[in-house]
Amino acid sequence: MNRLGQVGNLVVAGLVLIGLSAFLPTASLVPDWAASLGTADSLNMEKAHQEIWRRFVDEHNILIDFADENGHFDRPTADEFRQNKPNALGWWTPTENGSMFNGLYLDGLCQRWLYQHQEADRQKARKLVQGLLLLASVGDTPGFIGRGVATDGKTPPSMGSNDQTSPWFYGLWRYLYADMAEPAERRRIIAKMEEVANVLLSTNWRLPTLSYAPARYRNNFAIFTWEGAPRLLFILKAMHQLTSNPKWGNLYREAAAEMGGEPRRTRLQICADGMRFDVPKQFRWTGVTSTVDVRALWEMETDPAMKQAYEQGLNASARSAAADISRWHQLDNHDLKPYLHDWRQLNRWWKPQHSEQEALDVSATQLAELVKLSPRRNQELGFVREPLWMSWIVTLAPDKSLMDQYRDEILGAIGHFQYDKLYYSQFFPAEAVWFRLQKMEKSR
Repeated sequence: MNRLGQVGNLVVAGLVLIGLSAFLPTASLVPDWAASLGTADSLNMEKAHQEIWRRFVDEHNILIDFADENGHFDRPTADEFRQNKPNALGWWTPTENGSMFNGLYLDGLCQRWLYQHQEADRQKARKLVQGLLLLASVGDTPGFIGRGVATDGKTPPSMGSNDQTSPWFYGLWRYLYADMAEPAERRRIIAKMEEVANVLLSTNWRLPTLSYAPARYRNNFAIFTWEGAPRLLFILKAMHQLTSNPKWGNLYREAAAEMGGEPRRTRLQICADGMRFDVPKQFRWTGVTSTVDVRALWEMETDPAMKQAYEQGLNASARSAAADISRWHQLDNHDLKPYLHDWRQLNRWWKPQHSEQEALDVSATQLAELVKLSPRRNQELGFVREPLWMSWIVTLAPDKSLMDQYRDEILGAIGHFQYDKLYYSQFFPAEAVWFRLQKMEKSR
């Protein structure tokens, strides 16, 4: 189908989606300031928004990983999680990334609310916040942030991660920074954030697991890498901003200047160097969880030298990420592969796990089989998730020329996907990307 035909289909789909008469002029469906980015792409972004809330936000206000076209998914039982099935990390299940996805999706919802000021958007953001607070209340270990919950509504997988806990802090901070919380709600959120931060401080920034986990801790924020330095600095800076407690400010400055790693660098320099991984990765989507933290640090920082370092890191990350935006061209909407709904098939490769490494080994074996059993997963994560998440990194850069340079590719990605046909929820950054582009267009 040619581009004109695609645009026509999107316009019709958008009219049906938002319940407006097909006789209305197309230009009336979006704000004037959004029209310059393309009406059809705006309608497709709205379709993505509707699909997330139709199928992927569960009854606990937690954004799940995958579901069928009707929003159905098989939730693990409490016994399965307690037996560390399919693995202790809860990987490859629909409830794998709740704290990560809720926290990150709040970026898009907050941007949406700031530019539309619709109460419905504030209420949706509040639901995700409630989901995050739930995930901080489950389990039997202080400071633990769960990934999701079992059929009993309270039992999580036994191991979290820095990729789950860092977005938990970020999403709550972004919600407060956007001034969306009521006063009492704000106090409750800050109290919970400080409670978790104090626990992590007491563990030397190691992340606690649950009593039925194969290891006591998993991951560490204090490492001198892209997956450590921005996250630790963000938590410290955010807690200082929210509480005005000088303890957090002192810890922040000390941590920023501390050196480590190979080559030896300060944490501030690691942030300034931008998105780099110790081990080369085919897909770099998890780099967003550090990039949003650098963005938050840039927004909060008043020291000129430190702010400049964060800006440098954001721009460097954007230049690196931009290379993968064009992956969207590789998704043929008319040639979608088979999708495995029944994740329990992976239990064929389960075995008891007595250490974090054994949990990782079981997970790796299962992933090798999952790639063969569900080729649709590979399509969506490689050609939908990756270009949208890399687009997001570009829109986080203060250098507007980078957004100008890749604007057409970014809009091409948003407009290309048929969101109601996708099984994985990882297209949710489309909103964050879209509304950050709006901010740029509106400021011209």
